[in-house]
Amino acid sequence: MSVEWTVERAAAVLLEAETARTDRGPITDEWPALDLDTAYRIQDERLRLKIAEGRRITGVKLGLTSRPKQRRMGIDSPLTAWLTDDMPLPPGAPLVVGDLIHPRVEPEIVFVLGRRLTGPGITAATALRAVSEVTAGLEVIDSRYTDFRFTLPDVVADNASSARYLTGDLRRDPHTLDLAAERCHLKINGTTVDTATGAAVQGHPAEALALAANTLSRRGLSLEPGWTILTGGLTDAIPTTPGDTIEATFTNLGTVTLPCH
Repeated sequence: MSVEWTVERAAAVLLEAETARTDRGPITDEWPALDLDTAYRIQDERLRLKIAEGRRITGVKLGLTSRPKQRRMGIDSPLTAWLTDDMPLPPGAPLVVGDLIHPRVEPEIVFVLGRRLTGPGITAATALRAVSEVTAGLEVIDSRYTDFRFTLPDVVADNASSARYLTGDLRRDPHTLDLAAERCHLKINGTTVDTATGAAVQGHPAEALALAANTLSRRGLSLEPGWTILTGGLTDAIPTTPGDTIEATFTNLGTVTLPCH
């Protein structure tokens, strides 16, 4: 007899897959009625389980912020997910590939909030005024689904494939930069594999931040001071293996480098 899927069961299954570093088929293969609202409830329940284990929230990440990625998934708005204190990589520390299932890396423009941001009705200009610092970043994603095969509710329930992230040493005042024009060169082992500008993220990273605040407000939540906000991948994520060095070089935000062991 099949076991009934619930929010609690799905959250526990995905957290166990993350902990055990084992992948599985999409939940929607077995729970085809899973919708986006329920998927966010799973995401929040998974966060509750992590907090019960002693973790704490450090911020929010956005996923599917580029128009081409949204078209591929059949949506017109990014998704949001949680960052917790087991995700940041210390500067200079390697990514241990064996700690994850099948990691991929993408460059990001990263905000640090100086004050609370609460929707609805947040605009990009309002959102940017809440930012105290902007820096370069690399996000490591690691889907718990085999071959990164999932539907939109699956990936939302899986906390948007969250795994690790690294931020740069150089912190800048976001109000002095044209972040839409900020260019990034993504390199693997010294070879450029992709380039993009901040405009790849909803036209401007602050647009993604505003969307996060407005989306979370529908669940009665705010973005809090001190939180890190990963605004979304500027390029497609690239698979990585032990021995690789991933490097993202920005026009004004410096370079962030991730060795992989």
